[in-house]
Amino acid sequence: METILIVEDDSTMLRGLKDNFEYAGYKVVTADDGEKGLNAALNAKPDLILLDIMLPKINGYEICRLVRKEKLDMPIIMLTAKGEESDIILGLNLGADDYVTKPFSVKELLARAAAFLRRRKQGEQDSFKFGKCVLDIPARKLTKNGKEVPLSPKEFGLLEYFCRRQGRALTRDDILNAVWGYDSFTTDRSVDRFVTTLRNKIEPDPHNPSFILTIREIGYKFET
Repeated sequence: METILIVEDDSTMLRGLKDNFEYAGYKVVTADDGEKGLNAALNAKPDLILLDIMLPKINGYEICRLVRKEKLDMPIIMLTAKGEESDIILGLNLGADDYVTKPFSVKELLARAAAFLRRRKQGEQDSFKFGKCVLDIPARKLTKNGKEVPLSPKEFGLLEYFCRRQGRALTRDDILNAVWGYDSFTTDRSVDRFVTTLRNKIEPDPHNPSFILTIREIGYKFET
């Protein structure tokens, strides 16, 4: 049974979300302030976090930052009454994977959560199929229309990173740290160049990509 952590200070909303997610078959852990939420995230290590932004004691942005600082990789969906683009960008840059603006449809939230959990399981796979491409991780091989497509080690690492994090908003810093390492002198422009090269190799139309999508002011998202 997958565990969902819901951090929300509105008691009515917290109860409603808890009931709906439990009815859908999830184990639910709740917290009604930021301090409790952070402790639950670090100790319970849930499979997914639903995180309100405006919380007592510690706000959702700080929780998100600290969770990612601890190298915890569970999906985080932010619940926010703020619809300003700058607030959304801040949350995504701090490591959130998605956001939902209040008021929202509980059915839509359940669907989004299920999609992220499904993709997380897929991230443990040894091979990934998208369009006419197949990425074979153990063989370190990409094929398109049954023919092998040559990839450099960094191109392969970047594509594997994208495949294992389908649907997530990935900042250029995330990508740099994961694929090149913290001590690398590689820049954001290098990431963009590698993305362009990958698009030329995997996209049906590299100028109108359907797999590696650009998120303005954030980075990229891989969709299949």
